Amino acid sequence: MLNDQQTAQLKQVLVDAERRVLQSAQSALELTREGPTDGGRDSIDQSNSEELVSTALRLRDREQKLLTKIREALGRLAEGVIDECEMCGGPIVFRRLLVRPVTTLCIDCKERSEEDERRAPPTENLPTGGADAAEDWPES
Repeated sequence: MLNDQQTAQLKQVLVDAERRVLQSAQSALELTREGPTDGGRDSIDQSNSEELVSTALRLRDREQKLLTKIREALGRLAEGVIDECEMCGGPIVFRRLLVRPVTTLCIDCKERSEEDERRAPPTENLPTGGADAAEDWPES
């Protein structure tokens, strides 16, 4: 069980992450809105512009997923269950939550999950983008 200081620290980490994601999403949205129209540009410029917009949209989608995970973590924090593993019900240590506050698995269950993924046939071993996927939580 987290103490009041740990809860406050974790909440600040999540709120800061939420703010960063929202700022990044806003920047991507502005980029797609400010993109020049086709008037007078050659096909290479048009292609580059379309690729830029496509990349921005993919990033926005990814940021939306991360934002959902952050808000779910804030909800679990408010309910007092953020430090409970969804798989085994055991504790998730505070240090792990600080590093990856959107996690829903204790380290033992996460390691078991990764081992199961490694043993799965290649067609079933596609990235799931789960709460602990490395690409989902930005380095800070």
